[in-house]
Amino acid sequence: MAETRTERIAAHDGGSFDGYLWLPPKSNGAALVLFQEIFGVAPYVRDVAERTADLGFAVLVPDLYWRIEPGVALPSGAANLPDAMSYAGRFDWEDGVRDCDSALQHLRTLPEVTGPAGVLGFCFGGTLAYLVAAASTPDLAVAYYGSGVPGSLDRLEDITCPLLMHFGGSDDFIARDKVAEVERAVAGRGDIELHVHEDAGHAFDNHESEIFYNPLAAEEAWSISTGFLLNQTRR
Repeated sequence: MAETRTERIAAHDGGSFDGYLWLPPKSNGAALVLFQEIFGVAPYVRDVAERTADLGFAVLVPDLYWRIEPGVALPSGAANLPDAMSYAGRFDWEDGVRDCDSALQHLRTLPEVTGPAGVLGFCFGGTLAYLVAAASTPDLAVAYYGSGVPGSLDRLEDITCPLLMHFGGSDDFIARDKVAEVERAVAGRGDIELHVHEDAGHAFDNHESEIFYNPLAAEEAWSISTGFLLNQTRR
């Protein structure tokens, strides 16, 4: 069981926001900033933080809706989807990416972090992981089904860290032809790994959601992600 505590992260423009930290029972010295889905720092994201900490990583989950309303944590069901979409629609992406970078830099200052520090994100957070990889200096990045990725391929050349991306091939929120655009754009990039899980839809990793979860795709993708993350700690 990971040890947990709350960190206070300084924002670039004044003020500060919470980041929830998981410290692994047995650390490998590496660390990750975990970016939330549109539901906020919800039970599912906390579960992801716990299982990632079990791999040996310190995991920091920033409260990225703090500029709208601190502490948003909606259960990942269909009933909460309209509210979650409303929060995401009010999110300022420029400030949000800078808040993500602030969280990454804060994580690097912690005494428990002695190795590489990367970013990991799902859905809304998958787009953020991709954009932070382009705008900042993470040592590695993992992005699950980021719907903003196909529209941000002009940022691809700005990414210099190892990047792993997962998409569902049957995603109602990201058309398969848009995923194909990403596949073509990354072809030949030895530092970028992309996996399309053809039978999976959007948010297939979210075991809290009856409308999205695909256990076979989730298990396959997490196995790939685990191998990628642990491999990066050995470099």
